[in-house]
Amino acid sequence: MKVLIIGGPGYIGRHVVKALMANGHKVTVFDNLSSGLLQNLFPQNDFIYGSILNKEELDCAFDRGFDAFIHLAAFKAAGESMIKPEKYSVNNITGTLNILNSAVEHNCLKMVFSSSAAIFGEPEYCPIDEDHPKNPTNYYGFTKLEIERFMTWYDTLKGLKFVSLRYFNAAGYDPEGVVCGLEKNPANLLPIIMEVACGVREKICIYGNDYPTRDGTCIRDYIHVSDLADAHAKALNFLEKENTSIKLNLGTGNGISVTEMVETARRLTGKEIKAEYVDRRAGDPAQLTASAKKAEEVLGWKPKYSDVDTLITSTYKAYTKSLNK
Repeated sequence: MKVLIIGGPGYIGRHVVKALMANGHKVTVFDNLSSGLLQNLFPQNDFIYGSILNKEELDCAFDRGFDAFIHLAAFKAAGESMIKPEKYSVNNITGTLNILNSAVEHNCLKMVFSSSAAIFGEPEYCPIDEDHPKNPTNYYGFTKLEIERFMTWYDTLKGLKFVSLRYFNAAGYDPEGVVCGLEKNPANLLPIIMEVACGVREKICIYGNDYPTRDGTCIRDYIHVSDLADAHAKALNFLEKENTSIKLNLGTGNGISVTEMVETARRLTGKEIKAEYVDRRAGDPAQLTASAKKAEEVLGWKPKYSDVDTLITSTYKAYTKSLNK
């Protein structure tokens, strides 16, 4: 398939590009490089510089003619979204509507969307399946849920078929070491741990140690980014064969606490990794773990790299390689 990846130079996008190319797809990347890195694009990738907030630039991209597109261009920092909701409204909601409108106008009616477990909010039960109530506790999660609702309407009204992939916590780096460019200004746990381990920052702040969990810190379901990338390739195959829309959770079903992640990183890296407990952050649920049985049944997808040791060692290798250049 001829595929447009919006947000392709970003952390998840660069791994998705690699997976799609391995599956024989022709990939074009669209991005404004606000957080993505050109160094992670492959020579055979066409690159279009543009913003999802500029409808004309999106139209120029879709004018090239694509069989499908993947939307990875949303802002993703849950904590920041509670402080700057206007930023997330403009980029995530307005930007997505620009994408949807441009896509349907150019008859590109197959879409894979980077959704999030943040749409569920505080879990009523774990592991969380696709039918779990959706009550986001942060504004980022709200924007992702609204986008899913927009896509459902565009399916009904415009024939847009989509696979919405609800990631739990993306982590890790390409085990083969091909993709190793680091995120700009990371906000997620494992990159911050690695910055402390590599001396880029002094310490990690752990937000809250009084949650109703086994050690008082938040528990999350970490899914390796290469496993997420494989799910995108399988989602495109699903759309090509079935031409129907579906929403799927992507996770392992296993929860790791923040403290456990820090302690395991200390063991595997041999670094001290200074950590300090601070007050809770608004909008953080105590625990999120996934049921991904539906993705296994529908896509034939199962995580291969998402054990905690691989998550940490693959990330540490990427950081030491990049920082020692």
